[in-house]
Amino acid sequence: MSSVPAASRAVRPRRVVTDRRGGRSVSPYDSFNLGVHVEDDPVAVAANRERLARELGVAADRLVWMDQVHGTRVAVVDGPVDGPLAGTDAVVTSTPGLVLCVLVADCVPVLFADSVAGVVAAVHAGREGVRHGVVPATLAAMARLGSRPGDVTALLGPAVCGACYEVPRAMQAEVAGVVPAAAVRTRRGTPGLDLRAGLAEVLRGAGVGQVVHDPRCTVEDRFLFSHRRDGTTGRQAGVVWLG
Repeated sequence: MSSVPAASRAVRPRRVVTDRRGGRSVSPYDSFNLGVHVEDDPVAVAANRERLARELGVAADRLVWMDQVHGTRVAVVDGPVDGPLAGTDAVVTSTPGLVLCVLVADCVPVLFADSVAGVVAAVHAGREGVRHGVVPATLAAMARLGSRPGDVTALLGPAVCGACYEVPRAMQAEVAGVVPAAAVRTRRGTPGLDLRAGLAEVLRGAGVGQVVHDPRCTVEDRFLFSHRRDGTTGRQAGVVWLG
């Protein structure tokens, strides 16, 4: 009997984006807040995270969280992690059953999956992360585990849309100098940023095989947390794993 190539044995990548419904947190974090850093009741957040694990069919210690800082540090993990990964904005694994989680409330959650190599990644891509290259850094880390861009699919999750993301002209120019497609005008006719459009440009340039957009705007959709809309609020999660 011939051996099965490693790529054929790769388990199926799975991706989920949560919203704010169905949890234990109370206003202004109501109700499925998954962020521990937003001054919500820690008991409520723990219960919400336990529920997430239960719904995904994994133990809570298989959830991998990051201490996100709007930077470009990428962590590669091969087992459960004790606490959030400090100073990290992207996490990569080829280990089945590890659930990689990125927390957002306007930034873009980017969920990568290469089903051929059996590699997945979760990325926190805010304005600074986009400008400084967190996504190319993540693709490079995936490549070191055997991933090829043409085999990668990317999900760009819900985020503030360009029509709602007004920024000073100088800030727009900083980002557009790196990713020109991110520069847009808001519905008020003022300078704005469409981070998902900018990321799609980066991904096309990197040769990523497929880019899928979740079109929801966090500011416009009341089922999603939005710091820009509400100020004090919770965080939803984008999660990806090899199931």
